[in-house]
Amino acid sequence: MTQPDPTRVAVPVAVPVAAPAPEALPPLVWVIAAVFVAAELAVSARYGFMQDELYFIAAGRHLALGYVDQPPLMPLLDKTTSLFGLHPTAIRVIPALAGGAVIITAARFAALLYRQTQAVRSPDGSPETALRGGRRAQILAALAMACTPILIGADHLGNTTPIELLAWALVLLCVATALLEGRPRWWLGAGAAAGVGLEDNYLLVTLLIALLIGITFSNYRPALRSRWPWLGVGIAAIIWLPNLTWQATHGWPQLAMSTALHRENSSAASYAGGVPAQLIYLGLLVAPLVVAGFVTLWRTSELRFLAITASLVFAYVLAWVPGKPYYADGLAPVVLAAGSLAAERWLSRARRPRPRWALLLAAPLVGTALVLPLELPFLPVADIASLPKSSQANSNLGDTIGFDQLARVIAAQDEALARAGQPPTSIFTGFYAEAASVTVFDSGKSLAAVLSGHNAYWMWGPGQASDRTVLVVDALGQLRPYFGRCRLLTTYHAPYQVKNDWTNIPIDVCTSPRADWKTLWPHLKLYG
Repeated sequence: MTQPDPTRVAVPVAVPVAAPAPEALPPLVWVIAAVFVAAELAVSARYGFMQDELYFIAAGRHLALGYVDQPPLMPLLDKTTSLFGLHPTAIRVIPALAGGAVIITAARFAALLYRQTQAVRSPDGSPETALRGGRRAQILAALAMACTPILIGADHLGNTTPIELLAWALVLLCVATALLEGRPRWWLGAGAAAGVGLEDNYLLVTLLIALLIGITFSNYRPALRSRWPWLGVGIAAIIWLPNLTWQATHGWPQLAMSTALHRENSSAASYAGGVPAQLIYLGLLVAPLVVAGFVTLWRTSELRFLAITASLVFAYVLAWVPGKPYYADGLAPVVLAAGSLAAERWLSRARRPRPRWALLLAAPLVGTALVLPLELPFLPVADIASLPKSSQANSNLGDTIGFDQLARVIAAQDEALARAGQPPTSIFTGFYAEAASVTVFDSGKSLAAVLSGHNAYWMWGPGQASDRTVLVVDALGQLRPYFGRCRLLTTYHAPYQVKNDWTNIPIDVCTSPRADWKTLWPHLKLYG
């Protein structure tokens, strides 16, 4: 029998083992999240609904397992919250709370990454982790996340982005916890978060593919041979299955939508501005944290799977839809958390850390002060026209002004035609925003059927509506070839002289159709 050599020293093996339960987050993290939620709700009703919110409310009146351009979760949530009143605040409560949860998740990421980078192994292989360290990193990660323009703007509105950002953050946190701390049951949480996220937005598929590649080309590849990741995949698939079935039985319309989005968001200007726009959405004054976060993820072998994941997602967005740079911002919590770790190390090297700490806290706060009037409705609505035109067209500001007035103008034209003995038999709009505004702000009067060829409205079809006399809203170019006579009635201008995307809208009337709606309908599809 071979005797052990007493001169040899056992070298600990770097394998993930279950770490002790982390301590509670610093109270300041919770304060930051609470202030964020309170600020979002405080201004939630200052202007009005945005077009996507109106569209999802309208979609909620056609509940289904799927739609042309999104899964069913947001229409269902908007239908549920609108039961408490057709009011912007009711629709925006869930997005605000989701934003607070993303901030908490960023701090959790900072704590997790700190424990991983500070953990050392004793000779018997047990972890000895500096659990009380990293508190400044947690606070900084929460503050930086709360101050990002993407979170401030997106979580003001009741569309798919708030739930999407939270789902990405939770999937990444659960997977990282499972791998870094040897807690395989967290894969089940990742699966549940992914399933819910896929019922909100299909973009999560990009993250899941990137994660799989990142893990495959990292030290954690053996984890894929265990049953836990695939149990998580099974949970996600079960939750997503109803919507996936709907897509399959309706000819996979999301593929057509994806192609349309690529076509609309891949101009030369979009490619040129892709990277700068990424930094703008995350905040120019926290850009050093973003850069430091990427460097930290790439330099730390245990975290490299996250670096690969983030890089692949950013590359995909910049290559396929550069005009939608915020599509990659679900990665912000982990990147900012990693950057906050680098910032804490920078603090630890300073002889006088307080000035550096003050600088780190001031940067996101100053950045927020600069962008806040451009992201949230703090200004009086009458002052919006004084902002740059690009800000007036911002969905958070200009696009939340005027839809109720548009609906009243359309209703007034409907009534005027009826009084003139030519009552409209249908109202056809160029885009879902205009159709949804009439649908949602229904005055209770017997208006004509509201139709559109845009996205889900096209799939809902014309029903039994007649096209004998059509009130045409922003769609004359589509309908003129199919009608004998068309004339302009009026032009709608957004109130307060706001130069948003929904002003100078022509309203016409068309008669003498060359065919009925059912014959014309295949020619009126507009996806995008």
